[in-house]
Amino acid sequence: MIKWFRDTGWRHLVAVLAVAFSLGPILFVFSAAINPLGTLSSSTLVPSGASLDNFGRLFTDTNFPQWFVNSVAIAGLASIISIFLSALAAFAFSRRRFRGRRSGLLFLLLIQMFPQFLAVVALFLIFSKITDLWPGIGFNTWWGMILLYLGGALGVNTWLMKGFFDTVPKELDESATVDGASHTGIFFRILLPLVSPIIAVAGLLAFIGTINEFLLANLFLRDGASKTLAVGLYGLVQGSDRNTNFGIFCAGTLLTAIPTVGVFMYLQRYIVEGLSAGAVKG
Repeated sequence: MIKWFRDTGWRHLVAVLAVAFSLGPILFVFSAAINPLGTLSSSTLVPSGASLDNFGRLFTDTNFPQWFVNSVAIAGLASIISIFLSALAAFAFSRRRFRGRRSGLLFLLLIQMFPQFLAVVALFLIFSKITDLWPGIGFNTWWGMILLYLGGALGVNTWLMKGFFDTVPKELDESATVDGASHTGIFFRILLPLVSPIIAVAGLLAFIGTINEFLLANLFLRDGASKTLAVGLYGLVQGSDRNTNFGIFCAGTLLTAIPTVGVFMYLQRYIVEGLSAGAVKG
């Protein structure tokens, strides 16, 4: 028994502790979401009862449906646009040779060393002016937030994709060029299918980062109907309402995970297919 524990058993113990550590917060949130009282003080790891009243109050007493639509739309559009622009930039940096290429890559890397929140004062002043001139891309708008998130995601995504583009043999480009393919055809028909794993990974990371973002959304979305899930749910437990609305907050937290899980399940097959194709040679 001692020999088994020393060789193998301790690994099972570590695995059980890791699973318990990971599932503990989730179980507590689920317990609080179905807690009939719906308060923080009455929430326990094992619920004393079960009720869907918190979910009903979430849809009737708050703007949760609108927050949900706002978050999914902003995160989805920002992710798609940023991945497409990053793929174009990565293709240019990987396949083309031009003056300023190396300095441009270093500049992108340097920009990523500073968090986007450092520019929040300048961004706020810019958006104040933009809101007066073009309200459609100013405060409390989808496109305004999308423009904000694009600036923070392009650099890291470009670097990720550029490294993946470099692993694709350039002989494929040359063969396609001989067959009469244009640069656009090479990009869309040859390279993009081959780099689909990194596109899926970058898209997933961009979506998760955007839908969970709070600081910028809290500053630039000030109208109740324009808020995202992170901002709207935070407002439920802000101040003296923390204890009363905790059950509603936990119910909204569970529903917030649905888009992220859905995107992961959809992109998972592209990631697995890419890894499987890269592991088989010949």
